[in-house]
Amino acid sequence: MKSMNFAIPRNDNSETLLYIWKIIDLPTISQNDLIYKISFELFLFSPNEANRFIEYCIKNKLLDKDNNQSLKLSKTLNQHLKNWQKKRKNAVLQKIISTKEITQLKNDIDNKNITNFNVLINVFTDKGTLNRSVSISNTAFELLEYDRTKGTLKSKVKGSKEESYIIEINTNDKILRHNCHDFETRRADNKKFCKHLTKLFLLLKNKNENIAEFFLNNIAENIDNWDFSA
Repeated sequence: MKSMNFAIPRNDNSETLLYIWKIIDLPTISQNDLIYKISFELFLFSPNEANRFIEYCIKNKLLDKDNNQSLKLSKTLNQHLKNWQKKRKNAVLQKIISTKEITQLKNDIDNKNITNFNVLINVFTDKGTLNRSVSISNTAFELLEYDRTKGTLKSKVKGSKEESYIIEINTNDKILRHNCHDFETRRADNKKFCKHLTKLFLLLKNKNENIAEFFLNNIAENIDNWDFSA
């Protein structure tokens, strides 16, 4: 899963303020307490700099004062914060679900709870790769095509590069194409799956286990004739 961004945005005061509020996670706070947190807990500014930063935010309506003189985010920034919190909650929930699914799969394999899918995925992956696949969010994948009749499976997946990685499988031509660095340099020659391919088949299993098994079985049965490459 792509990690949530906690880099300090020092060149944008509104983003810096949001960064601070994501961490302190309070609806309101006194000015003195905010200065203390910024200076002695987050170590972002000296106390004098923190006070000037807060005064700037008040003057420019990034911070509001309530009737008790406590500070709170402006309505616009508070909405940005809520949107971020919602995305973060969804990302955490997705990781919990993915972790449970992979833990169950590993337990099934360890306890010899044999299903066709478990047997087939175990041919191409290992526990370490299964664990790494948890880090990939379901939303990182754009499943373009999975057609048993045509024998084609296509997907894009967001990774460390600006452009998405591609995954293309064609059972007629016996071709598996993928262009992440791990697959290109380590996995392809041994005809093994990287974390992206592993996660793709876990997602496909949840959509249609029969189709997932069809592609895995086709590759496994004719492995010597398949071309794994970028």
